[in-house]
Amino acid sequence: MPEAGPEGETPAAGDARAASWRPRWLPRWLTLSNVFTAAVLVWAAPRCWPHVEALIGAPARERRVPAYAVTTRDGRTITADTLRGRVVFVNVWATWCPPCRAEMPALQQLADAYAAEGLVMLGLSVDRGPAEAVDAFLAERGITYPVAIVRGDVIDAFGGVRGYPTSFLVDKSGVVRHAVMGPVGPLTLRPAIRRLLAEPLGR
Repeated sequence: MPEAGPEGETPAAGDARAASWRPRWLPRWLTLSNVFTAAVLVWAAPRCWPHVEALIGAPARERRVPAYAVTTRDGRTITADTLRGRVVFVNVWATWCPPCRAEMPALQQLADAYAAEGLVMLGLSVDRGPAEAVDAFLAERGITYPVAIVRGDVIDAFGGVRGYPTSFLVDKSGVVRHAVMGPVGPLTLRPAIRRLLAEPLGR
């Protein structure tokens, strides 16, 4: 005989009462936990799938060729034309974004590892505070790749972002080949970086 619970209720009775919310015509698998899990998967799929595409080398669905010109914090002017012939990793970030801060060491490692092979790391900060605060932030973390503070028109040229950080991988012809959101971009885009570095210009 099952033991009674703290208020005299047996486990079987408790299970029956917990399931009583479900109408008899609904399938047994349609529980609150399953509905919640499905909702999470629906929410996550559009965010995760671009990372999978970068890992397996799926072709870009939209071949966007952004035109842009930015001035980096050290005074250099960088444009889409001056970067033609290089693979460009564009990272959209902000100092107030914890995931952005978490991924920056990995971005610096990528920049150092592939610079000699033709990769350019370009940070685009969307901060609206004093520029000196961005400079101090970068100096504290030893970030040496070029970073510019930009407005929305530059971000829009790449297709816009839905969250931070967002990273775009641009091939040697200036075409955006991958766009991913989240701090795992340096990891999932690494295979794509190697593929694009090996591609001839104009493919």
